Amino acid sequence: MKMHFCIPVSQQRLDALGGHYVLYSVYLDGFLFCRVRYSQLHRWNDQLRRVFGSCLPPFPPKYYLAMTASMADQRRDQLEQYLQNVTMDPNMLKSDVFVDFLKLVQMDTFSVTTKRASLDVYLPDGRNIQVEILTSDTAERVLEVVSHKIGLCRELLGYFGLFLIQFCQESKLSVMKKLVDFELPYVSLRSSEVENCKVGLRKWYMDPSLDSMLMDCRTAVDLIYMQAIQDIEKEWAKPTEMQKQKLEALQKEDNQTKRSFASSCSPPLPLEQYLELSQDVRHYGYVQLDPCVCDYPEPGCSVVLSVGNHEINCCVTLPDNQTQDVIFHINRVKCWQVTFLGTLLDVDGPQKTLNENLELRFQYSENSRWQWFVVYTKQAFLLSSCLKKMISEKMVKLAAENPEMQIEVPEQGKSKKYHIQQSQKDYFSFLPSKSKIKVAEVDCVLGAIKEDDL
Repeated sequence: MKMHFCIPVSQQRLDALGGHYVLYSVYLDGFLFCRVRYSQLHRWNDQLRRVFGSCLPPFPPKYYLAMTASMADQRRDQLEQYLQNVTMDPNMLKSDVFVDFLKLVQMDTFSVTTKRASLDVYLPDGRNIQVEILTSDTAERVLEVVSHKIGLCRELLGYFGLFLIQFCQESKLSVMKKLVDFELPYVSLRSSEVENCKVGLRKWYMDPSLDSMLMDCRTAVDLIYMQAIQDIEKEWAKPTEMQKQKLEALQKEDNQTKRSFASSCSPPLPLEQYLELSQDVRHYGYVQLDPCVCDYPEPGCSVVLSVGNHEINCCVTLPDNQTQDVIFHINRVKCWQVTFLGTLLDVDGPQKTLNENLELRFQYSENSRWQWFVVYTKQAFLLSSCLKKMISEKMVKLAAENPEMQIEVPEQGKSKKYHIQQSQKDYFSFLPSKSKIKVAEVDCVLGAIKEDDL
């Protein structure tokens, strides 16, 4: 699936000889990732082509005459499409040519040199693990270092991820984005310019039933146990009063058991019972977004979105202050797109995120007809990532149930071929902007899986 790369702005600069060049601001998941020249991307494409040949998407051609404004906009759009399309090949994402270039331009953009550094990685219970890394270490590498330090089984790394997390007032928590494998956590954290932003370790799967895959690893169980407690404390998961009492009793019993059997490799019984009971808690394992606005059932309604277990759950506040729960099932979502509706007023200044004036709209089958629903949220890219993850997990499960068919399906942390025909596609489209800076619309559109396609 495509990544959320976009190039909403570009600036013309003078080089050392007095000539002009264009510097493109590349954003990933709404955060400034790097600034790069066309010539750098052109050389990178040549290197990739020597390794991967004709499977690469077309690269925007050189212009040997001065570009007009429309030609410059067209090139920016084409470069954006190229970055989105080149990330669709999982083999390319893992290649040294791909990763080394993106590491270099990310570090150059923020003037970071390679050196040893300490990085605090926060666990769901609020504790932080300090790890010694290089500033040029990718999120994939940092996750390996963290897992080694806490004793997490290496084969379970795909079930966890590093996230940028904001610790807000009144003990509230906001998940801003998941760091992709080739991002540099040290650089991303320094460049985010978001107050109280930390790197956090969280599980990264949307289907709560996948907890069962982690039960043989004590550290993995401890992590999902910590996150379950945190989600209940933050009111992301919503137990009934009876469930809450039982969970608190099991948590107290587990604390006593841990003091008696601190060196045990297997999870204590109360912990396992706690997680088993948590499976029945409403919104267990969901990602909750900050309060935002939607257009359903009427425009301008406040809404809190919880995403997980193959659904988007919307707690909508109506104009009369009554609340209404609206559930959208992922298997009835045909497509979605993220759109940046605003403008970057100071492209050379400190503003480095696109998290203002974002919307995510998705097409949904309701009463045998397709409708568009719109959510206005600064976490639109995170919401899109969650939707992609749910689609991916659904495809893995479908492939496991139909082993005789073939499909390219992303697994937890790797890619594997199955025998199913894929009817889903990724598209990226654009909306015109009234501002002087042409702003791209970034979207991820996936066709619905239909029974006729199998």
